[in-house]
Order: sequence, then C-alpha cells, then structure tokens
Amino acid sequence: MNLFKYNQVMKYFILLLSVSIFLTSCGGGGEKTVEGVIESGDLVALQKKKDELTTQQQEIQEQLKQLDEKIEELNPEKNIPLITAFTANDTVFNHYVELQGSVETKQNLVITPEMGGILQRVYVKEGDKVSKGQLLAKVDDGGLSQQLAQMQVQADLAKTTFERQKRLWDQKIGSEIQYLQAKSNYEAQQEAINSMKQQLAKSSIRAPFAGTIDDVITEQGSVVSPGQTPVVRLVNLSDMYIQTDVPETYITNIKTGKDVEVMFPVLNKTMDAKIRQTGDFINPENRTFKVEIAVPNTDKTIKPNLTARLKINDYTNENAILIPQSIISENADGEQYIYILDSKEGQKAVAKRVIIETGISQGDVIEVLSGVKDGDQIIEEGARSVKDGQTVKIISY
Repeated sequence: MNLFKYNQVMKYFILLLSVSIFLTSCGGGGEKTVEGVIESGDLVALQKKKDELTTQQQEIQEQLKQLDEKIEELNPEKNIPLITAFTANDTVFNHYVELQGSVETKQNLVITPEMGGILQRVYVKEGDKVSKGQLLAKVDDGGLSQQLAQMQVQADLAKTTFERQKRLWDQKIGSEIQYLQAKSNYEAQQEAINSMKQQLAKSSIRAPFAGTIDDVITEQGSVVSPGQTPVVRLVNLSDMYIQTDVPETYITNIKTGKDVEVMFPVLNKTMDAKIRQTGDFINPENRTFKVEIAVPNTDKTIKPNLTARLKINDYTNENAILIPQSIISENADGEQYIYILDSKEGQKAVAKRVIIETGISQGDVIEVLSGVKDGDQIIEEGARSVKDGQTVKIISY
C-alpha cells in the first residue's frame, strides 16, 4: 500500500468516526444526547452514558490498531534497512607511535673539587651566568703556592747558571759535562715548576662550560674531598633533548630525521621536533633502543627531567583510504569484509559485500590496502545489519 492509499483510508476512517460520534451525541437510535443526560441530573443515566462512550472509544482504538497492522503488512518498504554512507577518498595517512620521555641535557653537571681541603672562597651565587673557564670557587692549596714561589727562585738561579755556562761553552771554555749538568738542572727545575702549577690549578674550581649556576651546594669554609663533595650545580638550558626508549619492533621505521610531535603536559605546550639520534644498542632487559629528540628552548621554560609525551611518525602513506574499524566484519574463513553501495537510484541502493585487506590503524580508523578504491560509497551506520545483495535506503550521505 503506497502513501496515497494509506492517506485515503485514514481520511475515510476519520470521517466514519466523526459520523458515529455525531449520531451518538445527537441521540441516534432513540438514545438521549450527552447534553440531555447532563441536564437531567440523573446519576444513573450519567454513569450509563459514560460507560457507553468508553466502550465505543475502546472499539475505535482496536479498529485503529487493526488498520495500522494491515498498513504495516502491506507497506513494501517496511523491511528495507536504513543506512548511512560515506565516500572513500585518497588521503595522507600518518601513523604515530605514542611514547613518554624525559628532558635531558648533556650540560647539567654537579661540580666537585679536584683537591681536598677547606673551601676557601665561592665566587658565584645561584642564578649567575658564567662563561667557560670562569673561576667559581677556590680550595685552600695547603701551602703549594709558597712551594711554587720557592721553586721559582731555584729555577731562576738554575736558569742564570745555565745561561752563563752556555756562553762559556760557546767560547770553548770549561768542560762539556759542566754545561750539560747546568742544562739538565735548569730543565728539571722547569718541569718541577710546571708540575707544581698543575697541582696548584686543582685548587681552583672553574666552569667546564658556559651556563647558569643552579645551586650553590657547599658554603665556603667547609671541608671538601676531591671528587666527592658537590660544590655547585651548573646547567646550560640551550642544548636540551628528550630521551625515550622505543620498542625494538620499530627499529626499521624510526630513524634519524623522523618528525615528532612533543607535548609537555605541565607547561601545556606543544612543539614539532625531529629525531637527532637513534641508538644502535638493544637493551636485553626490556628490548628497547634509545632515541634522542632535540627540542628548542629559547624561552628557557623547558627544564631537565621534565616529562614529555611523544608522537613519533613511523609510517606515512600519501594515498591511503581510511575507514572506521567499527564497520568491519569477519567471515568464517577469517576474511574481513565491509559493504559498499551498488546500483544506486535516488535514496535506494543495493548492498554489496567486498573482502578487504587492512593495514595500520590509528585511533578509530584503519588503513585499507585492497578491496576498496577511491570513490567507492561505503555503508557506515547499519553496516552490521545488512546482507549481501539487499536493498537499502540511504538516510544520510
């Protein structure tokens, strides 16, 4: 039954119902009208009239139900499933590996003295900018400077003796052994002085690189031990990088130069970066290799040990077709399939099952490697309720 016939039946039934109510209310068949019964004020008559109208109402509702059931039975479109569809298009597909890393810097150093003794003086305070080689602190040399002064006097005497002996030897005066002894004595004094200067230099604590004094750990006047007592922490925030462990399964895809999206949750900051180095060693304990990602830090907000979330691009397809994973079904042979629209006419089409091969997924979508081409119209909502060759009605496209 088409829509026109359905409307005609409903109009006829409504007309019949109106006539029936009119005849009843007008006292058809010798019965009193509703107005007459109300005017009579007879309680028994009022109750009786109400019961009659209630019975008529129930009969009419039952007849309406029978008409609806028949219309539903005769409706040719009642078994056509309603679906939505979308068009498959080639698109750029970038797959990302999501990992977590920690910010590091190779120039974050706690400086310890090379010589033990009393920390005589600290020349810097927290927050100071220092250059490479700048004097940071001084340890009491324990009298080495006085020894050096004495050695210098002896060296000067040895030098004078050597120079005089050399002039005599050049004039063929004196013996060669005297000349060689003076030369040897002078050179030995020079070596001793150089050695003492090296020892004395260990009493000076200098900056190994340019940076900022992050912390003065030991105050002057304290006794320090060589290589053990921390004096100051020196940090350079210019050359920062993120280090993370990557599962070995990605070793062929994650290489130097790959794009990385870096997110710092604490800073609410996102930036684009690249992998600057990949490790050549697989950790046997967790089967991972290390990756370093350089991050610019012009505003100095990124600090060492800051946690970062990483999305590393490990795969790119310039002409990928992506579909929702929720529309994919699997047959008894383990093959994956979806439904596309065939023989489309207006809002109706035929559902056609196609076997597909899928690739890498990202979130709710997955890459289709075969079975679907650019321009195919794919059933989305209702994909799991249709059958191959079944006529469907498109409600959204």
